[in-house]
Amino acid sequence: MARIRQLVGDRCYLSPPLDEDAISWADWLADLRVSIPLGDEAYTPTSAAAQLAWLRDPGEHCRLFTIALVEDDRPIGRGVLFGLDFVNRTGELGLFIGDPSCWGRGLGREAVTLLLDYAFSLLNLNSIMLGAFAFNERALACYSSVGFREIGRRRAARVIAGRTYDAVLMDMLAADFQSPFVARLMQGD
Repeated sequence: MARIRQLVGDRCYLSPPLDEDAISWADWLADLRVSIPLGDEAYTPTSAAAQLAWLRDPGEHCRLFTIALVEDDRPIGRGVLFGLDFVNRTGELGLFIGDPSCWGRGLGREAVTLLLDYAFSLLNLNSIMLGAFAFNERALACYSSVGFREIGRRRAARVIAGRTYDAVLMDMLAADFQSPFVARLMQGD
């Protein structure tokens, strides 16, 4: 089945997930380099079947995407908007680039921007929140670079290998975001 390019950036895009993406997701989450920074995923083994069940039914308050490369349509990660509250116009963002060969190339930053554009420009949300552990400096730098601001910390929220780490909470408001992709579509470019 062909991948659908729903929201396209310069180097990656968001696609509704295909059933076969569940295999990649399970493989990536089995890699502790991917799952430890995410949180509970490192402590709960998963399977392609479990990922497929979620892929097929993420729930009413969730929007789930595969992140793929523009150049060859290869899936490299997963993005999700969850906890969507359309009355108060809030939601949460989660993302990972599961393919280590794509780390450090700015693809996470572009994928976060695509998810924000979807959330603010298409879902008409006003506030997006996320959390990351203090040891995940790469993710925190990525989120800050697109405009997220720290709104608080839960001290010593994660214990890994006998060390404690804070959970850093961040948010962004629609007023702080400039649409780089959807706005261009609306201008006819």
